[in-house]
Amino acid sequence: MRSARRRGPPRNTGDADIGPRGDNWPMLPTPTRVRFTKMQGAGNDFVVLDATREPLALGAEEMRRLGDRRFGVGADQILIVERPTAPGMDFAYRIFNNTGDEVEHCGNGARCFARYVRDRGLIGRDTIRVQTVNNELELHIQADGRVRVDMNAPRFEHVDLPFDSMGLVPTRVGDFETWPLGLGDDRRVDVAVLSMGNPHAVTRVADVEHHPIAEIGPRVELHPRFPRRVNAGFMQVLSRTQIRLRVHERDAGETLACGTGACAAVVAGIRLGWLANQVDVDMHGGKLTVEWAGGPGDSVFLTGPATTVFEGEIEL
Repeated sequence: MRSARRRGPPRNTGDADIGPRGDNWPMLPTPTRVRFTKMQGAGNDFVVLDATREPLALGAEEMRRLGDRRFGVGADQILIVERPTAPGMDFAYRIFNNTGDEVEHCGNGARCFARYVRDRGLIGRDTIRVQTVNNELELHIQADGRVRVDMNAPRFEHVDLPFDSMGLVPTRVGDFETWPLGLGDDRRVDVAVLSMGNPHAVTRVADVEHHPIAEIGPRVELHPRFPRRVNAGFMQVLSRTQIRLRVHERDAGETLACGTGACAAVVAGIRLGWLANQVDVDMHGGKLTVEWAGGPGDSVFLTGPATTVFEGEIEL
């Protein structure tokens, strides 16, 4: 019986590097082994990487691999802890969606960041100042283990989102307004728009659990009125001090919780006259508390849990 011949890559016929068996194998880069910590805040989950000792040279493909729930660790976003570059800051950190795209801000991520640097002894204080790509935040770890984040003041100028309102006629409610967005099939949504360091469009609905968010969320996110896309929040008002909220996030789709989305919804609700100055936000991943005094320049404060899930090492 004739033996089977091994099929493999072609033999080397030129001057290329020759592998150990004489085959023209490609010269692959040495894999990078990366230690990580998996964390979650109200079900919004993160891969956290420490780059305080040496920089991490990870590209978009590595970020996507880390965030992939089948082939990587799995997360809504990747957080990279870095040394600060601004005076008075304890740390810097960068935020990447699981698609590899860098984003500006994440309230749940900020809380996980605070617990990470405190629990690993990177800082000995419970109050931490950190710079993001476009902001500076103060984080405070409370005695009950929750983290309170000064999310800074909301911004309402349309250029800050950005949002193109040219030709639209708003509806005035309280001391704010909602804007009609046509969705292209005779359906429209009325959105309140603001920036929490990232763009948000908030819609009030009667029953958030049965609202077609999987259909409408992507259409709001990709609406041409938002040239950099937008996070779409859907809010059900239960009382002046409690709401239910679901958020379709840019790139990530609907997540179990969104900290900046919770802040945006409460700020919009306060300005529209629907909510008090402190509100509990019930999301599928848990409860967050948002406080805003409502004045020009007043900071929004976000309080909620942050928990380590597991640690490990992955080859990228």
